Amino acid sequence: MDPLIIHDHYEIDYRHSYAEDSPFFVGLSKGKLLGSRCTACGYTYATPRSHCMGCGAPTAWHEMPLTGRVHTYTTCHYGGEAFLKETPFTLILVEFDGADTLFLSRLKGVEPDAVRIGMPVVARFAKTPAFKVTDVWFEPGE
Repeated sequence: MDPLIIHDHYEIDYRHSYAEDSPFFVGLSKGKLLGSRCTACGYTYATPRSHCMGCGAPTAWHEMPLTGRVHTYTTCHYGGEAFLKETPFTLILVEFDGADTLFLSRLKGVEPDAVRIGMPVVARFAKTPAFKVTDVWFEPGE
């Protein structure tokens, strides 16, 4: 027997709080990438952390550079609804000077087979922010 397949539209509105991560999303709306830096040991996270994962001390917001390098990448041939129009798309881990961790984002403006580890990239931001991670992506830099 063939599997039963039905088409059923599903939609829901969410009320969501970013809580302590709110400054990160507000920063995106202002063209800034905000990471966090440990107030005790100085370890710098490219993505927000309220406390250091190494020593447990609180962190403070830290403005990240808008340029970096491709640390590694993958081409995604399947994605969620927000990415259907871009599929296939390239996800990269961005390496920043002065940061101890990496930042996951999309890479636009380059064919997947032209992406290279070490390639310079620059952050770009949505003109009309939705306060989501899709408000930032990277493009090839110089």
